Amino acid sequence: MIRILVVDDHPVVREGLVAILEDERDFQVMAAVGSAEAAVEAAGRGRPDIILLDLELPHVVGVDAIPRLAAVSPGARVVVLTAYDTEERVLGALRAGACGYLLKGATAEEIGRAIRAVHAGGSYLSARIAATVLTQVRDPARTTVLTRRERMVLRLVADGLSSKAIARRLEITERTVKFHVGSILNKLGAGTRAQAVAEAARRGLL
Repeated sequence: MIRILVVDDHPVVREGLVAILEDERDFQVMAAVGSAEAAVEAAGRGRPDIILLDLELPHVVGVDAIPRLAAVSPGARVVVLTAYDTEERVLGALRAGACGYLLKGATAEEIGRAIRAVHAGGSYLSARIAATVLTQVRDPARTTVLTRRERMVLRLVADGLSSKAIARRLEITERTVKFHVGSILNKLGAGTRAQAVAEAARRGLL
């Protein structure tokens, strides 16, 4: 029996996924939650085999939740199920430790196939996501090119502004700022904001 934790902040989507998964004889939904905090608690308590994770969660970007989930439930393997297929989201999730990546709209059959493949120790990428990964592999330099918005955020980070201050300055949400910062760190291979600023300066990106 494959024990699954469903994490999605939309109740209707969450309930639909639970219904789909519980139709499979070898699946058991051990919990279905709507936030990263609840997911960490449920994963630590229930030790699922698979965590089916949306990337758009309240307060915490799903990518940031992946290492937290791994810390409390080392045996669990993450399959992302999201509406977002941007290179930043895909590569960020895979680098954070996700073993599968599906787009919402995937059939029940494909979701089941992905869960079984990942549970067996493999990985699973939907066709569109596989194409994104192949593009990056063939031309890795592309991921070092910052978008216009990322450059704006990076300049403000270099000026010492907090995420909250940057959000006010650019009139976007703090959550969006954190997403851009995460993307910048990934692209520059940096572990901290200071390292990102230093690397950006070295590359002449500021």
